[in-house]
Amino acid sequence: QVQLVESGGGLVQAGGSLRLSCAASGSIFSANAMGWYRQAPGKQRELVASITSGGSTNYADSMKGRFTISRGNAKNTVYLQMNSLKPEDTAVYYCNAEWSLPRFLKVWGQGTLVTVSS
Repeated sequence: QVQLVESGGGLVQAGGSLRLSCAASGSIFSANAMGWYRQAPGKQRELVASITSGGSTNYADSMKGRFTISRGNAKNTVYLQMNSLKPEDTAVYYCNAEWSLPRFLKVWGQGTLVTVSS
């Protein structure tokens, strides 16, 4: 069974930084894409950033210039470096990954809470 495990969330003051990590286990194949989503209280889950196996990245407009997504050297790991954090970045951040081999599979992590205090 493929699983994603996130880490790195916590409490930080506005203007500070955090680095989220996500690692997949249970698959010998490289994920086609990995990404981060977030869900604030009372709001829908939204894309933060994604990265393909080829290194192409995509960011939500509000995160451009502040957040950086990258894939680790270990297979199926992804990081999210978050700088200049704002109180409105407070949310549960979820890791997501998609595979096409051996069959299509989309997996979500359990989420990690990021709280930005003003």
